Amino acid sequence: MTHETSRRVWVSTAVGVLLGSLWPGPSVHAQSGPWPNRPVKIVVPAPAGSSLDIVARLLGDKLKDRWGQPVVVEPKPGAGGMLGVDQAAKATDGHTLVLGFPGPTAYAPFLYKKMPYDPVRDLVPIVVTTTQPNVLAVNANLPVKNVQELIAWAKANPGKLSYASVGNGSSSHLSMELLKSEAGFEAQHVPFNGAPPAALSTANGDTQVLFAVASGIAPHVQAGRIRQIAVTSLNRFDSLKELPTINESGVKGFEAIAWNGLFGPVSLPEDVVARINADVNAVLAMEEVKQRLTGAGMAPGGGTQAAFKAMIEADMKKWGGIIRKLGVQLD
Repeated sequence: MTHETSRRVWVSTAVGVLLGSLWPGPSVHAQSGPWPNRPVKIVVPAPAGSSLDIVARLLGDKLKDRWGQPVVVEPKPGAGGMLGVDQAAKATDGHTLVLGFPGPTAYAPFLYKKMPYDPVRDLVPIVVTTTQPNVLAVNANLPVKNVQELIAWAKANPGKLSYASVGNGSSSHLSMELLKSEAGFEAQHVPFNGAPPAALSTANGDTQVLFAVASGIAPHVQAGRIRQIAVTSLNRFDSLKELPTINESGVKGFEAIAWNGLFGPVSLPEDVVARINADVNAVLAMEEVKQRLTGAGMAPGGGTQAAFKAMIEADMKKWGGIIRKLGVQLD
């Protein structure tokens, strides 16, 4: 089978899964003994200091008390998040989870001809942890204060605009590709492994613009080196009310919401998945946790496993179509 034929088969299968809501559930086998009976590992497919790292450590600090076991957060950035997700997808210890995001779970099947795992077949979604828009931000020395000025500057200065992203295939990357397509300007993509190096690149002026979650760029915004100009939600975001949306800034209908959520290998037993879902929901309902997440520009998640599956399926359907339309391929 050729690579292209293999890819067509995969995409066809994925679309069938979406339309039929056939994402496999966790293993029906019961856990041998009480869970957890050893430390629980949360793999973070992004560097230390990233928004994912912040969420994982906040949850881990609370979950360790409920579980009576240490919760170890292990950053594993690389390959647009696929390195960390692959590690968790292939884990067999029953105690390894991954804090996933759209890039390596919902977008990657449409971006790569070959992947080390199949997110539909090999992962079980457990619970949404946060949702948040990306922030459109520019280097403070770039002479633009809003979306329309950015578009005009890019058109007037062809070949001079480059944008950082937190990784190939991330919402940071695809949000800019969508904006470029909708607004009709060009910019060179410079991918990084996570928000900290991407934000530093724009703060230093090595790149001029990026999409990132608010917590990922906050230190540079506070230092006056990066200027925030808009958010990617369709309506203004509660914790970033001062920022207009790209939709209201003239690019009608623009929306690109990022999310994070816990996944496990598909072999994780049903009772364990239910336990994790319930405990994470309880932690996310804590006032202290809600305040810390909203203060970092994120909305606390929670909800059922079924709701998380539906969110992922909707993202795959939407962004699979956008990726094909834009012709974005990463291998």
